[in-house]
Amino acid sequence: MIRDDILEAVVKRARGYSATETVEDYAVVDGALELVKKRVTVKDVPPDMTAAKMIMDDGGVDELTDEQLALEKNRLLGELLESENKKL
Repeated sequence: MIRDDILEAVVKRARGYSATETVEDYAVVDGALELVKKRVTVKDVPPDMTAAKMIMDDGGVDELTDEQLALEKNRLLGELLESENKKL
């Protein structure tokens, strides 16, 4: 699911990771391309506090109790009614 993929990417960013980068240089030798130089570097990406905060603040509806869900539903319905009354 897309949400799981996004969460996985944010968790990876929050924890930090290592990325491998490969650069290959080619040259024409006797009319054919040949690999002349290959550089492989490993870059460390440090943990990102913004991503960590996003995970900590996420909470979402999965952690709400039934009572909290009912209160949130009533609050949102109240906002909808208010906005509709202002339009009239």
